[in-house]
Amino acid sequence: MIETPNLEYVDNLADGDTAFRQKFIGILKEEFPVEQEEYLDTMKNVLFREASEHVHKIKHKLNVLGLHNAYTLAVQHENELRNGEQSLKEEFLSILKVVEHYLKTI
Repeated sequence: MIETPNLEYVDNLADGDTAFRQKFIGILKEEFPVEQEEYLDTMKNVLFREASEHVHKIKHKLNVLGLHNAYTLAVQHENELRNGEQSLKEEFLSILKVVEHYLKTI
């Protein structure tokens, strides 16, 4: 089953406070592209330890966006990168693309 990003967690957290909701969404839209680019750069330069640190930051955003299976995969990818492995790279990249597209639509 393919997960679809959503704002359910953000909406519950905001509890009707639209200013808070918009600020939270703004932070996601601002931080995610930077963290994604940092991840891509470290992967391109085969800096797996550093890449794992970027995955660590990104995984929390996946959870906030209701992508619980993606979060689990990110945890595995983070641990794998710390061991110098990258077998989950393509799956993680596809998740990043989904999130990138979603953030552009909200």
